[in-house]
Amino acid sequence: MASLLEKTKTLISANLHSMVDKALENNSIGVLKQYIRDAEKNLRELEDAAATVGGEVKSLERKYKEYKKKAEQMDRNIDTFLMQGKNDLARAAQSEVNTLQEMQERYHEQWVRQKREYDALLNARLKLQAKLRTIRQEQRELEALLKLAKSKEKTVKAIKSLDDLTGVGDADIARIGESIRGRLDRATAQSEMYAGNLDNQMDDALGAAELDLQLEERKRRLGLQESAPAAAEESQEDVSSFGFSDEF
Repeated sequence: MASLLEKTKTLISANLHSMVDKALENNSIGVLKQYIRDAEKNLRELEDAAATVGGEVKSLERKYKEYKKKAEQMDRNIDTFLMQGKNDLARAAQSEVNTLQEMQERYHEQWVRQKREYDALLNARLKLQAKLRTIRQEQRELEALLKLAKSKEKTVKAIKSLDDLTGVGDADIARIGESIRGRLDRATAQSEMYAGNLDNQMDDALGAAELDLQLEERKRRLGLQESAPAAAEESQEDVSSFGFSDEF
C-alpha cells in the first residue's frame, strides 16, 4: 500500500509544465496522451486501493466499537460482582476487561492508521482527478495549437516554394523571348523588303506605261501613227482585197 501511495504522490508531484514544453517541442500531443493514459491507469488503481482500504477501515471501526462495548459492559459487571461479594467472578471479569481493552486499543490503533491512509488516498484521488481535468484541457488546447501550427507550416512551405521559384528559368525564358523577338524582327524585315520590291516593281510598271503613253502621243503628233478608226478601215479593205464577201 505504501508503494502505491508513493507512486501516486510521485505522479501528482510531476512537473506538468515540463511535459507540456516537451510536447510542444516535439510538435506532438503524444506525450500528453501517454501521461493521461498513465494517470487514468493509476487513478483506477488508486480507486481500487481506496475502496479496499475503506472497507478495512469500516471493519476495524466495527471491531473497535464491538470490543469497546463489551469492555464497558464487562466493566459494569465487575461493579455488580463486587457489590454482591463475588470476588472470584469480579477478578475473572477484570481479566476479561483487560483483554477486551487491549483488543479495543489494538483495533483502535489500526483503525486510526488505516483511516489516515484512506483519507490520504481520497485526497490523492481528488488531486489526481483535478490534474487529469487540467491535462485534458491542456490537450484540447494543444491540439488546437498544433492544428494551427501545421496550417501555418503549410503556408510557410507554400510561400517558400514560391520564393524558391523566383529566378528559376528566367534565363531560359529570356532566351526563348529573344529567339521569338528575333524571328519577329526577321519576318518583319523580310516583309518590308518584299513590300519594297513590290512597290518598286509597281513603280517600274507604272513608269513604263507612262512612257509608252507619252511616246504614242508623240507619234500621233508626228503623224507616225494613224488613228484607231482609220486603221480599222484599212484592215477591212485588206480583207476585201482577197476576194471574200459577205455572201460567202
